[in-house]
Amino acid sequence: MDNGGISRRTLLQGTVAAGVVTAVGGTAALAAVPGFHNPFSGYRVTGTWQDHINRGSLGGIDYGMAVGTTLRAAGGGTVTNTPNNGTGGHTVTIRHDNGYRTQYMHLSQFLLANGTRVGMGDPVGLSGGAAGAPGSGSSTGPHVHWHMINPSGTRINPLTFLGSSPGTGLPKTSTEQDGVPGAVMWKRAQNWLRLEHGYTGPIDGVPGTNTYAALQRGVRGHGYTGPIDGVMGPNSWAGVQRLAAGWGYTGPIDGVMGPNSWRGFARFLNQDKYD
Repeated sequence: MDNGGISRRTLLQGTVAAGVVTAVGGTAALAAVPGFHNPFSGYRVTGTWQDHINRGSLGGIDYGMAVGTTLRAAGGGTVTNTPNNGTGGHTVTIRHDNGYRTQYMHLSQFLLANGTRVGMGDPVGLSGGAAGAPGSGSSTGPHVHWHMINPSGTRINPLTFLGSSPGTGLPKTSTEQDGVPGAVMWKRAQNWLRLEHGYTGPIDGVPGTNTYAALQRGVRGHGYTGPIDGVMGPNSWAGVQRLAAGWGYTGPIDGVMGPNSWRGFARFLNQDKYD
């Protein structure tokens, strides 16, 4: 049993105001626009933007996931479905109110009719990509391909907008070594959730209902299907453990956080983009 939990000391920390994401290359960073996030942040990247460029693509990011995984909107907008869109196969496009578009490719199934209005996190389709399957296009294995198109029609890297800001200068958390969650770990968690999952509270290292609600959104791709109510229970924590399993955690998925669970979660949070 991987036992442990959050000590009360974790909750007794000072307040640091949340940083505001600034412009990237003269364009307003998407993370600074309320209601946008990375819906695939918990999945393994199987093809980077540069990988796509190197093989002659216009760019994109591939996230490995099982066929039939629910794909959720990165932000609010209007859906357009394009069946058998060349090498991209079944493609869903979300046209956002700010003029940007997000596109997901290699779908196995569309879920909504053309013109449907969606909000951030709403389901828009099911992933596919199995070689030769309907809707897979040129894909050779299960995954989703994600890219954005700016208002001038140029394909852009969504992670540039979501994660290339100067950030808040947060130090790395020692939880990766000692397995003890503390204020720095929670500040990094809040910054991750701010950048990718709609958290709008302070980066103060004191998790509360808003932090936990964003965390529940953040682990939706890791088996959590419960309410987004900011009340963490075994199912919510099991989602965190599944995320941590991609970062070295090898213990049970039992919803009981302990040192090994926290270490895996902290390895994820210690990525440079969450500084």
